[in-house]
Amino acid sequence: MQNQDPQVTLVVVPRERFSFTAESLENIYENTDFPFKLIYVDGNSPAQVKRYLEAQAQDKKFQLVRKDYYLSPNHARNIGLHYVNTKYLVFIDNDVVVSPGWLKHLVQCAEETDAAVVGPLTCQNTPVHEVIHYAGGKANVWLESKDNLTIRRVRGQKTYKQGQQVATVHPQLQRQQTELLEFHCVLVRTEIFKQIGLLDEAMLATKEHVDFYLTVAQAGGSVYFEPSSIITFKTHEVPGSFNEGPPLEWSDIPFYMLRWSDAWEKSSLEHFRHKWNLTNDDGYFKSRYKKIGWRRKVTLIRTLSSKLTFVRNSKRLEKILFLIEKLLNRYLSYHYAQRQS
Repeated sequence: MQNQDPQVTLVVVPRERFSFTAESLENIYENTDFPFKLIYVDGNSPAQVKRYLEAQAQDKKFQLVRKDYYLSPNHARNIGLHYVNTKYLVFIDNDVVVSPGWLKHLVQCAEETDAAVVGPLTCQNTPVHEVIHYAGGKANVWLESKDNLTIRRVRGQKTYKQGQQVATVHPQLQRQQTELLEFHCVLVRTEIFKQIGLLDEAMLATKEHVDFYLTVAQAGGSVYFEPSSIITFKTHEVPGSFNEGPPLEWSDIPFYMLRWSDAWEKSSLEHFRHKWNLTNDDGYFKSRYKKIGWRRKVTLIRTLSSKLTFVRNSKRLEKILFLIEKLLNRYLSYHYAQRQS
């Protein structure tokens, strides 16, 4: 629903693929009865998706901003932010579906608490709105004395209620302050950007949400979790796992590989560590460096290996395929960086 003077702008950005574009966009319009503007940031979507978005922008009168190259999440969000002139904005990924009343509840929480950021109860995959991905979380920087030196560590990222059933825990969930949300869907008071500036585009692929909430906290802004608002994001990981979701289309794969590339993940972690002056000798970073590339491994390699071996899951074949993919991934990242420079 839209009118002449809404107080919220939805900024839709690509997360990791494009094949869910139509279902997500149409769901937003179907289930949002609170007035809003919409800015859709399209980062080099395939031709059929590009044509669909152009037709929808004309039909629904939203602003479509197209870039003919792939966008990192924060880059896409900053592009959308440039066009926002309302009191609030919502960053929402292009693979999210929402439930009735979701936006009204977020705005109501912000109005009643004066929060800088409000996040919904976020669920994962199908059936939608049934399995929790997170219900708020915890992440902060703390000081530790070691050998007469004071070092800075990041207290490990923690998400609440992950994997639990909404029907079981939702009656106990309450609106509350939190240290951490994720960027799948968050409402932000637009004026906070006057204090913190744009989102950090050096955070290319990972931990950009942790960086954002540390920055908001540093500026004195409060962050709230609002369980009355429920959304679900759809992803694709290994079949049969908690993360199972709709399969990737062939046209999704190049963006997916870049979005979760070794280069983007390493660069993000190194920038995050230096930016917040965090010690290199930290289990938080060691564990994350070890996990670099895990999404591609379970989504692309394991799926391909299962098809080639008729679901026998050959570890040897997976290892060979992953080594080949890593070389291809390195080339893709290098080619993109050269083109952008």
